[in-house]
Amino acid sequence: MSRMIFVNLPVADLAASMAFYEALGFENNPHFTDATAACMVCSEAINVMLLTHAKWRTFTNRPIPPTTSSEVMLALSCDSREAVDAMNEAAATKGGTADINPPQDLGFMYSRALADPDGHVWEAMWMDPAAIPSNDSTD
Repeated sequence: MSRMIFVNLPVADLAASMAFYEALGFENNPHFTDATAACMVCSEAINVMLLTHAKWRTFTNRPIPPTTSSEVMLALSCDSREAVDAMNEAAATKGGTADINPPQDLGFMYSRALADPDGHVWEAMWMDPAAIPSNDSTD
């Protein structure tokens, strides 16, 4: 069986967060969605569980960080540079914040960081493995 990841995120407004992730291309799985939580499917292996603050507190008593802090940046691969740009633009139009860090363009890799409405940080990235510089030295 292949492994799956479920990223659990506390959210202040469940409906707004669902709309945000739908704008990024995630799909709702109604089997794991109710008034307190929503499962947003990114791929066969990646799911994001959006949890109201009350639901979040049933799993941990650790404090929910303010929207201005970061604990983790979740990098998500995209099929093209244009898809990276589209994800960033969708974030900005659906209550998130685009380009919370400067875009990075290394030629073989391109990324832009965004934040969802609750400040959770995502990095949309594209990479061309064929263009990765070689570390081989010919001394």
